[in-house]
Amino acid sequence: MGYVRSSGVVMFAVCALQGGAVSAAERATAWPTKPVRLIVPFAPGGATDIVARILAQGLAETLGQQFVVDNRSGASGNIGVEMAVRSLPDGYTVVINNVSTGAINPIAFASTLKYDSTKELTGVALLASIPNLLVSGAGFPPSTIKDLIEYAKARPGQLNYSNPVGAYSHLDMLEFMSKAGIQMVNVPSKGAGSSFASIIAGEIHFSFLNAATVTPQVKANRMKAFVTTAKKRLTELPEVPTMAEAGFPGMGSVNWNGFFVPAKTPRAIVDKLAATTSQVLLRPAVQEAFVKAGVPLTPSASPEEFQEFVRAEQKRWARIIKENNVKFE
Repeated sequence: MGYVRSSGVVMFAVCALQGGAVSAAERATAWPTKPVRLIVPFAPGGATDIVARILAQGLAETLGQQFVVDNRSGASGNIGVEMAVRSLPDGYTVVINNVSTGAINPIAFASTLKYDSTKELTGVALLASIPNLLVSGAGFPPSTIKDLIEYAKARPGQLNYSNPVGAYSHLDMLEFMSKAGIQMVNVPSKGAGSSFASIIAGEIHFSFLNAATVTPQVKANRMKAFVTTAKKRLTELPEVPTMAEAGFPGMGSVNWNGFFVPAKTPRAIVDKLAATTSQVLLRPAVQEAFVKAGVPLTPSASPEEFQEFVRAEQKRWARIIKENNVKFE
């Protein structure tokens, strides 16, 4: 009899576990049943914020729940990323990382971060890859990249630029200064939005900023563009040379953006978010919005493909940081 009772207990436990598993799967299939927080680890106005807001609307329309954009800037994007890491892995917190927060920061700030996003976040989908433009305010005297370098060489340490410390745009500027033989001072910013306003106001001399953010200002003659980090000239600004054409082959990066969720988020939710994002990116209205914003879409085929891409990017930036002996506090 004792054996029979033990078997009954075991069978009851197995059934309970099976029931729980089915319930969890059903909850994942029903996701989302309430608004989803979409963390942008930068201030409003930058390219990552633009991408987030376009997709938030498309996802909300498709899934029937709001995707609420939550800008959490500071510490080179690490504040927003940490919020995502500390969130419940239930599918109701998504963070949109860019190349800085997704690939550079885990390397550059490894000694000070209180989390490891390479292990505590799961990549869902690559969204877009946006080139940079080296820009200044309209009143800045140089008109070409050659003029700019000569102007800076004549004023060592007197000119400034503005990028978030540790961001890919900051690393690009350090490499540019090294190869061009010029010295300038960085005025750290909280994001593209603040750098953007400071350049137009003439408080900052120039910076690498996302083409999506500044192209309209260049077209309106409120900014000057000297070079682009794109592999070929931009259709919107055909007069602006590439870094290679300007004499700096192989230099310059693009700002990729992608969705991440806390690790241990149910795989069914990860797959559903990835599949829905792919559907949204195929919608003509969404594609038109990205074209209008100057954001080239580069969607990944699957979460696995995106995660492999992120790992490769982290290795690449680890090499760049080491080769340039870059130190961040």
